[in-house]
Amino acid sequence: MAAKKNLVIVESPAKAKTIGKYLGPDYVVKASMGHLRDLPKSTLGVDVEGDFTPNYRPIKGKEDIIKDLKTTADKSKTVYLATDPDREGEAISWHLQHLLDLPDDKARRVTFNEITKKVVQESIQHPRAIDQDLVDAQQARRVLDRIVGYQLSPLLWKKIRRGLSAGRVQSVAIRLVAQREQEIAAFVPQEYWTLDVHLQNHAAAPFTAHYYGVDGKKYEPKDEADTQRIVEELKKEAFAVKTVKRTDKQRSPTPPFTTSSLQQEAGRKLNFTTQKTMQVVQQLYEGIELEKEGMQGLVTYIRTDSVTVSQEALTAVRGYIAAQYGKEYLPAEPIIYKGRSNAQNAHEAIRPTDVNRTPDSIKQSLTKEQFQLYRLIYSRFVSSQMNPAVYDTLSMDINGDGVGLRFYGEHKRFSGFSAIYEESVDDAGETAETVIPQMKEGDPVIIQSVDSEQHFTQPPARFTEASLVRMMDEKGIGRPSTYAPTITTIIARGYVTRESKRLFPTELGRMVNSVMTQYFAPIVDLEFTAQMEEKLDSIEAGKLEWKQMLREFYPPFEKMLEEAEQAIEKVELRDEPSDEICDKCGANMVYRVGRYGKFLACPNFPDCRNTK
Repeated sequence: MAAKKNLVIVESPAKAKTIGKYLGPDYVVKASMGHLRDLPKSTLGVDVEGDFTPNYRPIKGKEDIIKDLKTTADKSKTVYLATDPDREGEAISWHLQHLLDLPDDKARRVTFNEITKKVVQESIQHPRAIDQDLVDAQQARRVLDRIVGYQLSPLLWKKIRRGLSAGRVQSVAIRLVAQREQEIAAFVPQEYWTLDVHLQNHAAAPFTAHYYGVDGKKYEPKDEADTQRIVEELKKEAFAVKTVKRTDKQRSPTPPFTTSSLQQEAGRKLNFTTQKTMQVVQQLYEGIELEKEGMQGLVTYIRTDSVTVSQEALTAVRGYIAAQYGKEYLPAEPIIYKGRSNAQNAHEAIRPTDVNRTPDSIKQSLTKEQFQLYRLIYSRFVSSQMNPAVYDTLSMDINGDGVGLRFYGEHKRFSGFSAIYEESVDDAGETAETVIPQMKEGDPVIIQSVDSEQHFTQPPARFTEASLVRMMDEKGIGRPSTYAPTITTIIARGYVTRESKRLFPTELGRMVNSVMTQYFAPIVDLEFTAQMEEKLDSIEAGKLEWKQMLREFYPPFEKMLEEAEQAIEKVELRDEPSDEICDKCGANMVYRVGRYGKFLACPNFPDCRNTK
């Protein structure tokens, strides 16, 4: 009789294929295709009166997968539950144990921070029991979000429009976008002018300074007449250098990526949506078929808020930097980054699994998007352990009779980490001049010309997906696994629209936000939402019982529901007109929002049912 094999269950076929090659013939690796058991779609699925007991059910359409896993598990020696190393992955493993009727001594939990041969083989030798605190933290989030979503949505159906749905974290994200739009609408621009003064030094070398003010006090001209007056004064003055200050400035590298910072930088540098970033980086984590190496996981686990790196990875990257760039690029000691105070730090930062696997060396095995994202992760990680960039800077005060000009310039003397990576910003300002004139105190300068330019103060910029992720991350709204699905959901449901990378609230989004802020203020309050995340962290740490969180949350929420039901009048939401003509009846079509986002519909429904 042949010896029993071991069953390893992961979420995806790509992950199963990669891990299967590392474990050998004694293991069978199968994919669950994500969740197999969840709350039912058609009902609340939570017994609120029965102390918030969830009613989990096998997911419809997954019967064949469950049957196959059950048959294989029954014939297996040990079942290794190898779903992702986070709360959701822990919960999937817990559901699998119950669905497959696995006793505790047969069900073993393993996690892989990276899907490489070494880590997979080591991890399978050190299994553990399912972490119930992690499971309970995920249960608390799932039940909390189900209660909010399934009890708020019918109210929105009744008062605004059928088919609407409300989510706990999504509602806060909508509020941020709508609130920014209100700030922009209320903003009153203020006029101001700037003056660029083009000068020559004693050697006739040209450079440009900026008008600063009078008698050492900063002054900005308020209108054209004021500006012209100053220009005329400048032309009459004789100017000389009053002070010269030369310094070295250092710019330090940024930490390796967290989920949030990766989504932000991929949005800025690659123009990826948060959803696209997570799709592509998931592929890099689960494994890519490389020409010379076979299936390889290329990056470490991708849902993380940590900037820490293993000692082994630090040693490897420092050796790589010394060999490829030279000792002058390598700090004397490894750089240790400190993460945010509310970071969970359950995993490493996102980094390449092998620093010697350069982007160019595997380019032929990657799609364009995979290559772009891998190169971004790779260069950010390597640069994070390099010396700072060093700049020569020159600051000068140039004075006439009480009138002051200022000059600042910088020139990069040593590239340091910037030899491989430069971080982007959401709304880039002007860069400093790089030509530094040779000047000393007392040197006379001659004005060649003066350029004036009118400006108006600008309102806060509308969010991009990148800047909305940064705001959510900074405010503690959601966690690494929730940013992308939250933004994808509010766009798909028509609450927010994306135009030229900027996010705008739709009329529907403004309406829903108005109802939520008026009648459910705590639900969309940033501080309250961040506190809920902290409570979930406390459940994970074993410091709070998960149902206790729900017992505290539900009574005031139930009262808010009752009061809103009585107070909210039916809202008439008009359809947004379009320029598109219905090719069946000739009417101007209107924009409507359905399950899959915005679509064009004929306003003469039900007589005309044309849609586009």
